[in-house]
Amino acid sequence: MTVGAFEGKRPEIGAGTYVHPSADVFGDVTVGVGCWIGPGARIRGDYGTIVIGDYCSVEDNCVIHVRPGERTSIGDWVTIGHGAVIHNVKLIHDYAIVGMGAVVSDWAVVGKWSVVGEGAVVRQGQEVPPERIAVGVPARVLDKEVSTAYKDQWTRFKKTYVDLASRYPEGYRAEHTG
Repeated sequence: MTVGAFEGKRPEIGAGTYVHPSADVFGDVTVGVGCWIGPGARIRGDYGTIVIGDYCSVEDNCVIHVRPGERTSIGDWVTIGHGAVIHNVKLIHDYAIVGMGAVVSDWAVVGKWSVVGEGAVVRQGQEVPPERIAVGVPARVLDKEVSTAYKDQWTRFKKTYVDLASRYPEGYRAEHTG
């Protein structure tokens, strides 16, 4: 695990947040409380500022980066799926879900409880309205709102990563064979 300074700027990692040993978090980065930063994740605050809220999961092999002098903000209880790329995004609101392998590009905004489907590409400056689903390449917003049942299901899923973040400090141990 690399949690390191870049040009005098060191990440602030909230209480109860777990950063996996193979993840990198460096520079001008703030990560809230109770977050999960998974294996292989790269959160690079070398050019600009990255702020991640409380109880977020940044899953395996995600990349979060920002342009020089700019800021990427991610709300509370956000799920960023395996292998997603978040590049210079303006704002991902609370409870949003970015699916596995999705790309959310420069200056985009993802609304509260919105879903960016697996493999979707949210274009520069595009906005995904609150409680809507965006899919495809380029992403198009479906004429369908996120249901209460879906929110209930994802609330449970989101809590599993908060639980995982609390279990990993004692439960994970790297073992080398050979």
